[in-house]
Amino acid sequence: MNNPKTDNLTPTTSVKVWDWPVRVFHWTLAASVFGAYMTGEGEALERLHQVLGWVAAGLIGFRVVWGLIGTRYARFSEFVRSPKVVWAYMKSLRSAHPQQFVGHNPVGAVAVLLLMGLTSLTVYTGWLALADDASEWFEESHEMAAMALIGIVVVHVIGVVWSSRSHGENLVKAMLTGRKTASPEAGIHRNWGVLAWAIVLAVAWFVFLQLRA
Repeated sequence: MNNPKTDNLTPTTSVKVWDWPVRVFHWTLAASVFGAYMTGEGEALERLHQVLGWVAAGLIGFRVVWGLIGTRYARFSEFVRSPKVVWAYMKSLRSAHPQQFVGHNPVGAVAVLLLMGLTSLTVYTGWLALADDASEWFEESHEMAAMALIGIVVVHVIGVVWSSRSHGENLVKAMLTGRKTASPEAGIHRNWGVLAWAIVLAVAWFVFLQLRA
C-alpha cells in the first residue's frame, strides 16, 4: 500500500494518474447523487429519483470491482491506509511541508470509502422504503442516510479546496484531466478509454429505458 510521494528533489512532470473509468465514475456518481437529491421531494419526479439511485448503485458496484483489478491508483490496496498513517498525514498538514501523495491522500481515501458506503446505504434504505408494507422507519432511515451522504459530500468538497491550496495543486483539474505533477515513473500506462465509454453508454441506455417505461 505504498503510494509514491512527490519529492522536491526529484524531477517531476505531468503524468497520468487517474484513468478514464475512475474519472467517469467520479463525475457520473456526483451527478447522480446531486440529481437524486434534487428530485427527492414530490411525486412528479419520483421515478427519476429512483432511476438515479439505481445508477448510483451500479456505479458503486463497478468501483468496487475496479478497486480490486483497476489501474495503479484506482486500487484500494494503493490508497486505503491504517489510522496511524491517516493521523500522521493530518498532523503534517500543520507543517510548512505536508506529506504529498500521487494518488488519494489518506484523508481523501477515507472520504472515498465514506462516500461509497453512505451511497450504498442510501440506495438500500430507499429500496426498502419502496415496499408496499414498508414502515415509516425505512423512509426515515433513507432520509437520514441521504443527509449524512450530503454532509460528507460537503466536507469532501471543502477538503478538496483545502488540500489544493495546501499542496499547491488543482485537484479538481486533476480529476478532469487525469494528470498530476509527479516523477515520470509514477504515472500509469493505460487509460482504459473503451471501458469508460462502455460505462457512459450503459448508464445512458439504462436511464433511457427506465424513463421510457
